[in-house]
Amino acid sequence: MDKTENPEQEAATQTPAPVNDGKTILVFSDDMDKAFAAFVIANGAALMDCPTTMFFAFWGLNVLRKPASSKGKDLLAKMFGAMMPKGANKLKLSKMHMMGMGSAMMKYVMKRKNVQSLPQMIATARDQGVRMIACGMSMDVMGIRKDEFIDGVEVGGVVTFLDAAEKSNVTLVF
Repeated sequence: MDKTENPEQEAATQTPAPVNDGKTILVFSDDMDKAFAAFVIANGAALMDCPTTMFFAFWGLNVLRKPASSKGKDLLAKMFGAMMPKGANKLKLSKMHMMGMGSAMMKYVMKRKNVQSLPQMIATARDQGVRMIACGMSMDVMGIRKDEFIDGVEVGGVVTFLDAAEKSNVTLVF
């Protein structure tokens, strides 16, 4: 009996294709508005029960930083650390920063409109199971250690990002 004679048996033996319903977000910038948009989308995807991975590289690593000491770092790593913002509360707007006034105004308007702050959005994403992965190579280049990140951040590489993207039907870059 060939396969065309019994389609029910053929359907039962086929392995279903994997469902790629994940969302992958590459955060490359430490601009407050871009980071905020990335977390709005990540939280929305998590609410839709989509596996969501955020991969932070180069300047995007600053979004995940906490105020940290430079103890045990070499001079170059200390200099990098001093020039970069330490966490979500220290990020600046990509446009209209105006020596801090634009960023402060944006935070004020968001608070008045009952919009979560960026640190609250990050906490919500973490609570919803959004994977936050710091690029190990970027960390090495920029002199950032894992202990400088907020809790729950994993360290991974390009393969980690590409694997998450392969399992996704959407990949976004901020």
